[in-house]
Amino acid sequence: MSFDVIVVGGGIVGLSTAWQLLGRKPTLRLLLVEKERALAQHQTGHNSGVLHAGLYYKPGSAKARLAVQGLQQMVAFCRDHGIPFEQCGKIVVARDEAELPRLEALFERGLANGLLGLQKLSRERIKELEPFAAGVAAVHVPQEGIVDYSAVALKLGELIQQAGGEIRCSTCVERLVTRDNMWVVETTTGEFHARFVITCAGLHADRLVRAAGGRPTARIVPFRGEYYKIRKDRQHLVRNLIYPVPDPKFPFLGVHFTRLIGGGVEAGPNAVLAFAREGYSWRDLNLRDLGESVLFPGLWRFACAHPRMCVAELWTSFSKAAFCKRLQRLVPAIQPEDLEPGGAGVRAQAMRPDGTLVEDFMFDEARGILHVLNAPSPAATAALAIGEKIAERVLAQLG
Repeated sequence: MSFDVIVVGGGIVGLSTAWQLLGRKPTLRLLLVEKERALAQHQTGHNSGVLHAGLYYKPGSAKARLAVQGLQQMVAFCRDHGIPFEQCGKIVVARDEAELPRLEALFERGLANGLLGLQKLSRERIKELEPFAAGVAAVHVPQEGIVDYSAVALKLGELIQQAGGEIRCSTCVERLVTRDNMWVVETTTGEFHARFVITCAGLHADRLVRAAGGRPTARIVPFRGEYYKIRKDRQHLVRNLIYPVPDPKFPFLGVHFTRLIGGGVEAGPNAVLAFAREGYSWRDLNLRDLGESVLFPGLWRFACAHPRMCVAELWTSFSKAAFCKRLQRLVPAIQPEDLEPGGAGVRAQAMRPDGTLVEDFMFDEARGILHVLNAPSPAATAALAIGEKIAERVLAQLG
């Protein structure tokens, strides 16, 4: 039960990290543990499947660097292993003149981040790419696309095992302690020892920091994002990906349209507080999770800073008409009867005690252990690049 490295978490970031480690040091004794019965059951498995090119992120940030690198690596990985993907491109639409300065700033940011083929679109050119989209101008991002991240995760799991790594599902980590210069990982299926531990626990990231005796600098607050699907006979309204210009007053991207690699079109998501860290509907309630959220001062400060947004997001969760009204700002022809119930995902959003969201990827590192504390979108796209970065740091510590 002794290993060189133990990776906690069987989502796409944990799997990518394990694969990158074994690729650099094939003799490594590596174990990956996952609390669920199968891999990729939460954020990875509830992902909308967008390949993000790095348009939105602050130049020089970890998100920007790793998204650009990660997109190239993810496309190459899918091509090498026969995983369906498509770089179909997306448009980001300015709906009125007031949004034009923000659209221009977004275009400049994309250039600074090294995106290729960016184009400014006129109203007429928008109609050529997306005949039913409305806007006065847009930016076309040809590198963006769609993929099935669950399929990527399962392939990574196969490759890890083929490379000699071990994967144990149904193994929940309860505590991490140091003993005789080793980390002891106490789980529901026994103790495991390692020279180095990496936690990629997503929705439970802050809890793993505490389980290892640390003090996380941010709290994970779960925000559920709900989707509708476009009725089959109305899917012609959307060809590929249609996004709004982000509102700086709004901490999320806003509702948008996404064509899926397996067929169909999704519309959403909104953003509402989940009553459980794995709460994919209003019926999912975990008193511990909810208590941690509502007793966290940062959440109340966040709500006070964005009161109108919080009320509006909540309303779209109960009113299809309100949800549709937002979608009509991008595609006016869409009607409430065109929308069918879709899926939902839960964002593991790190929040500081002052109520601000942690915008960049965040890592918490100590001797013999590294925690991935914040890995929101575009972490799936950037997963291989994140794993590469972590692998380099871990192997440097291991010597």
